[in-house]
Amino acid sequence: MKSKAQPLSKIICLFPLVLVLLTACSKPPQPKRQASPPAATAGTQTLSGRVVRIADGDTVTVLDATNTQHRIRLQGIDAPESHQAFGTQSKKNLSELIFDKDVSVIYDKTDQYGRLVGKILLDGKDVNLEQVKAGMAWHYKEYEREQSPEDRELYARAEEDARSARRGLWVDANPVEPGEFRRDEKREREAK
Repeated sequence: MKSKAQPLSKIICLFPLVLVLLTACSKPPQPKRQASPPAATAGTQTLSGRVVRIADGDTVTVLDATNTQHRIRLQGIDAPESHQAFGTQSKKNLSELIFDKDVSVIYDKTDQYGRLVGKILLDGKDVNLEQVKAGMAWHYKEYEREQSPEDRELYARAEEDARSARRGLWVDANPVEPGEFRRDEKREREAK
């Protein structure tokens, strides 16, 4: 009987040792990763800061919390050039809307001049759209595919309404779009 008890006692003594070794050598269970909700648009980023400079009716400089300056090109609009009819009024209108105010910028690209191209929000209000509503900018149809379908419709309708009401630059019978104005200036310089 002694011989049967001895192997059983050895097994009982080895069992805790085997458990300790298995526990020590096994990987702890990894926590399950929850999928993060998809972003509204792939690559979209948000920047917050204070507007410290208005270059013209569609370009501003925002100073973020780290004191970094970011030049912002307002997406979806094209304002008159500074030396074009309504250029000064467009800049003034934008300045009255957002200069020295805290804004959010939703952007997803940088243009050829290194500016972030985005939508500026002031207390949830679309500042880019406000420029078009005021008749201080065109809806930039050349780049409308970069806008959401909702924004495309809103901006197009805002331009039509401003045009019908003859607000801002629409008081002129035939206002010249900034792109055309820039091309004409380039041709004049090249002709000299």
